Amino acid sequence: MNLLLAEVAQAAQRLADAGVPSPRFDAEELAAFIHGVKRGELHTVADAEFDARYWEAVARREAREPLQHITGRAFFRYLELQVGPGVFVPRPETESVVGWAIDAVRAMDVAEPQIVDLCTGSGAIALALAQEVPRSRVHAVELSEQALEWARKNTAGSKVDLRHGDALTAFPDLNGQVDLVISNPPYIPLGEWEYVAPEARDHDPELALFSGEDGLDTIRGIERTAHRLLRPGGVVVIEHADSQGGQVPWIFKEDAGWADAADHPDLNNRPRFTTARKATP
Repeated sequence: MNLLLAEVAQAAQRLADAGVPSPRFDAEELAAFIHGVKRGELHTVADAEFDARYWEAVARREAREPLQHITGRAFFRYLELQVGPGVFVPRPETESVVGWAIDAVRAMDVAEPQIVDLCTGSGAIALALAQEVPRSRVHAVELSEQALEWARKNTAGSKVDLRHGDALTAFPDLNGQVDLVISNPPYIPLGEWEYVAPEARDHDPELALFSGEDGLDTIRGIERTAHRLLRPGGVVVIEHADSQGGQVPWIFKEDAGWADAADHPDLNNRPRFTTARKATP
C-alpha cells in the first residue's frame, strides 16, 4: 500500500466518525481531486507526490461541508457540473426522475419536443434533457440570482434557453405549447429544519429546500403553472420527498384538468416523483 492509500484509509475512518454517509467514497474522491487522478488511479501516486492539502480537504468534509463544494464539481447522469455556495447540489435520486422524463418524451410523436424545467438550480435537469433528447427545445428558469450564475456557467454553449424568473409565472410565451414540464422544487416542511442533513441544511440555499408548513406550497403553484404551459396530452414530472408520496398525486386532480396522476419509486424503491397528463378536452 502506498502512502496515499494509507492516508485515504485514515481519512475514511475520520469521516465515518463524523457521520459522513459515504466515508470511503468521499475520502477517495477528495484524494483523486487533490492529486489530479481518477479514483481508480490512487495507487499510482508516488509517495513523494503526496499533497498535504489532502488533509485540509478532509477536515472540510469532516465538518460536513458538501463534497461537491470542496471539489467544485457534481456528477449527474452523463454530466459534470460546476457547483458551489448558492446553488442546490444535484442528487442521485433525481437521475431516475430525469430518466422517466426522457423515456416519456422519446415516446411522444413530436419532432421537436418543447420541455420546461422549473426551479432549474445548477441546470442539471435541463442539460441532461437537452443532451439525451437532442431534438428537444429545452427552457429553464431560476429565481435565485446566485443559483442562476451557476446555471449560466453550466449551460454556456448549450441550446438551453435559460431565464431568470419565478417558476410560478414563467414562460407566458409558451402557454399551451409545452410537451413536458419537469421540476425538482423545494419540498421540505419548515418544521423539519432540524432533521435535514448538515450538508443540505447549512450549505444548500433555503430557497431550494423549504416550502411552507407541509412542504407542498411550491408544488401546488407548479401544478397551476404546468397546466398553463402544457398542451393537451402533455406531461408533468415533479420530484418530492418519499414521505409525500401519498399526497402529491392528489394535487393533480381530475376536476382541475389532469389525468393519470401517479407516483413512481426511485432506485431505492421509495416514492420519489409524481407524474400526470393534462387531460384532453
